[in-house]
Amino acid sequence: MHNDCEICRRIDLIKSDKNPYFVREMQTGYVVIGDNQYFKGYTLFLCKIHVNELHQLTSSFKKDYLMEMSLVSEATCKAFNADKMNIELLGNVDSHVHWHIFPRHINDTKVKGPVWWGDKDIMFNQKYLCKKEELIYMKIKLNNELSKLLDI
Repeated sequence: MHNDCEICRRIDLIKSDKNPYFVREMQTGYVVIGDNQYFKGYTLFLCKIHVNELHQLTSSFKKDYLMEMSLVSEATCKAFNADKMNIELLGNVDSHVHWHIFPRHINDTKVKGPVWWGDKDIMFNQKYLCKKEELIYMKIKLNNELSKLLDI
């Protein structure tokens, strides 16, 4: 763990069973529901290895991580009935490889384009923080879709 890394801190909360957003552990990462749900079903896939860039992972791990990210995206799409998926690996704020997986719906924003083109004051408004009952429901839906894709 890197002491100054928010993603490592959240992974430690998962490992100590204290992260309420945790959905499932995969071979290469952790699936979590996003704290903020302006885009219903917003999910993250946190890499188990702390690296700043995707190319810093070994080839075999990277292949597995990308395959699992694709499965998480597919499960998110199905669980939340998305019309389109936005998937991003940024790392400008939290420099630990992790994917932002956004289910998108027709006319979900006033301006067509990436999620980050939206008004941040609206997107990150307190009213879009995931409520406990909603979180439980979302975790079950996503976990069920992951189980189907993983043949569990």
